Amino acid sequence: MNAFEITGGIKLKGEITPQGAKNEALQILSAVLLTEEKVTISNIPDIKDVNKLIELLGDLGVTVERIDKDTYTFEAKNIDLNFFESETFKAKGGGLRGSIMIVGPLLARFGKAAIPKPGGDKIGRRRLDTHFIGFEKLGAKFVYDSKKSFFNVDATNLQGAYILLDEASVTGTANIVMAAVLAKGTTTIYNAACEPYLQQLCKMLNRMGAKISGIGSNLLTIEGVEVLGGTEHRMLPDMIEIGSFIGMAAMTESEITIKNVCYDELGVIPEVFKKLGIKLERRGDDIYVPSQKHYEIDTFIDGSILTIADSPWPGFTPDLLSIVLVVATQAKGNVLIHQKMFESRLFFVDKLIDMGAQIILCDPHRATVNGIDKKYKLRGISMTSPDIRAGVSLLIAALSAEGKSTIYNIEQIERGYQDIDTRLRALGAQIKRVNADAPSH
Repeated sequence: MNAFEITGGIKLKGEITPQGAKNEALQILSAVLLTEEKVTISNIPDIKDVNKLIELLGDLGVTVERIDKDTYTFEAKNIDLNFFESETFKAKGGGLRGSIMIVGPLLARFGKAAIPKPGGDKIGRRRLDTHFIGFEKLGAKFVYDSKKSFFNVDATNLQGAYILLDEASVTGTANIVMAAVLAKGTTTIYNAACEPYLQQLCKMLNRMGAKISGIGSNLLTIEGVEVLGGTEHRMLPDMIEIGSFIGMAAMTESEITIKNVCYDELGVIPEVFKKLGIKLERRGDDIYVPSQKHYEIDTFIDGSILTIADSPWPGFTPDLLSIVLVVATQAKGNVLIHQKMFESRLFFVDKLIDMGAQIILCDPHRATVNGIDKKYKLRGISMTSPDIRAGVSLLIAALSAEGKSTIYNIEQIERGYQDIDTRLRALGAQIKRVNADAPSH
């Protein structure tokens, strides 16, 4: 097992470029299955979850060619639908939550698909009901084989339908959109997710010949077409990395420029960090974060404690709440962090408390942070990363802490962040990869 060893308390300086958006990649890559023509995709992040999906596409019969560090071409001309029956698919598909995303395109183009029960992060009971209910409304039939933990799906005759989603699931909306683009008739999706990732997918599908309107709103209308063609697509930079780097700069009193951020697609993210008292400037399409000795959390107008909560886009993304929580530990003032959309994402705070942070975990969804205004530094400890986002929050805490920290289970971090240690060293961070097993408790 690999671990990161970090010597904290060092000011960082320089420029850092965010990777392509992981959450966009899983949808965009699946969409290549909708056409037999060539699709070129650039700014693909080189991370485990994405590489596994690219490998899975290759196993399905897609011709995959890497033409640059972050650019691939895909040609899904000869798809092997028998691959679903193989042990390889059961092994690979089950370990990757993103593998559910290939179902919509396969149903649309071939009328059948299968999926093992997906894996992924430990963040509560992430359900796939939204996907399945949407497919059923379009006319698909599901058979769950409980012995094999396998879903078989039959959709020989997809018909457009009115679909009111019970939750604005990003992956659910994307999957239903991909199934609906080749269905007969018109599909309307209400309470659709409208994240930039999804807008990117819809724009790409329209360039391929789909007829999707309402992009950017929660009401999508899709007129089914007969066939889709090839296209070129560039992914957005990862907004979660951008937010993570803003937080890292503030915690470590570093002067950092985050390059090519597609600022207009960041929604409320810059404003939320400004509420924590962090200074940041937009410079063209870059974000400049000056070195800051102190930052003070805003209060509400009536003087009451600020609450930062996640909500579906255009609200604040749940993936950055753990970053905001860590950054608040060194601020002046108090904040209530309310994680509404997922369970068990706040349990990593016990590690921060061990490091000296003042946090009260009110319940599994809420934590109050009493900022210590950098009166003292957090102290380095050994810890294990529970999931992608918490892992990076702990990494940021370790970079700001006094002394040495060791983070185990970094495979979780590397599922979402490419070459994170190399990129941080380029800013002056003392971080090295070591071979070490997590201590047993």
